[in-house]
Amino acid sequence: MQYMILIYEPEDAYAGEAGEAALRDIVAKHMALAADLRARGVMKDGSGLQDSSTATTVVTRGGQQTLHDGPFAETREHLGGYYLIDAPDLDEALAVARRVPVVDGGKVEVRPLAVY
Repeated sequence: MQYMILIYEPEDAYAGEAGEAALRDIVAKHMALAADLRARGVMKDGSGLQDSSTATTVVTRGGQQTLHDGPFAETREHLGGYYLIDAPDLDEALAVARRVPVVDGGKVEVRPLAVY
């Protein structure tokens, strides 16, 4: 079964000099994790995402669509990246999710892909 692993972190997690150093460390850990998951045939796709300030959201209401700058949700967290993995069950997907590096306060969501 395929699972999407979504990585949420505080919006300001990588601000300033300390944040830039933390980002370099986290990215190196992600690269190592991704290499391991690819080598084991688990990882199907994955990427970091640009800052939420680069987002544009299409909102549909009453049959009309409008564009909004920024993410849909007003929050202090942002979706920073994802992994798409193939795992035999939720327990294995959670084992991978526990290995995903995040800064303090970060969250990792695991969600199975819908099969239609």
